[in-house]
Amino acid sequence: MNRRIGSWTAAGVLGLCALVMLVPLYLVVVNAFKSDAVIRQKPFAAGPGGLSTHYLRAALSSPDYNVAKAFGITVLFVVLVNALSLVLAGPAAYVVARGTRPWHKLLLLVFLAGLFIPGQVLVIPVIYVLRYTGLMGTIPGFVLYETTLTVPLSMFLYVGYIKTIPRQLDEAAQIDGAGRLRIFWQVVFPLMRPVVITAVVLHTIGVWTDFVNPQIVLGPTSGVYTVMTGVYAAIGLHTTDLSVVYPTLLLAIAPVLIFFVIMQRKIVGGLTAGATKG
Repeated sequence: MNRRIGSWTAAGVLGLCALVMLVPLYLVVVNAFKSDAVIRQKPFAAGPGGLSTHYLRAALSSPDYNVAKAFGITVLFVVLVNALSLVLAGPAAYVVARGTRPWHKLLLLVFLAGLFIPGQVLVIPVIYVLRYTGLMGTIPGFVLYETTLTVPLSMFLYVGYIKTIPRQLDEAAQIDGAGRLRIFWQVVFPLMRPVVITAVVLHTIGVWTDFVNPQIVLGPTSGVYTVMTGVYAAIGLHTTDLSVVYPTLLLAIAPVLIFFVIMQRKIVGGLTAGATKG
């Protein structure tokens, strides 16, 4: 009886949390097809009589916010960050996972410490470093900073997964004359596909939805807008026109939301593969 009550309580709490998270999403989706007056009078109404795609089309062709350009820039950042993160964290994770000395464990702890430090805390020190190196307000500076933020999570996922891969594969490749770097890329890396997909999905969502870092590092004067900073630039000119705010927000979140729904099984599979493999 107590176990059943506990199950119903947990289900109720989870249902309440889901409701709290879904209400803002519902408001964005419904109000993206309404006029400003209707939104203010009936924000929760979803009747077909007050809905129109005109406002969404207007947001797509807005002169204040180039949606295609913002999407293209953000996709470029996503590709660069994921590629650079894999190139840096992959071999490092292999060395740590295969290492047997105390400093290997210490090195892993140093990387994992980054998981507990909010990215916003690092903004001010990073600004000084980027200014000193001449990378402030540049695309390379932003990509390097975003890549740095992804390394701790990548190390956490990769090290745990590589430890489940038998060392005998490494030894067999060494007998054939392969070096450690070649062993990683040609033997170990192909077996890491599930966890690599998980890391790519999580990093993609993080880069796409990031607002603070591109707003500060790139700055409004650089002329380079990601999806989120572009939304801010667009709605900043129309702070009272909700028929501009909601369609622009929907355009910003729709791609990453669809991407997450499609790839959610890959995320769960990659996170559990290391625990169940072998």
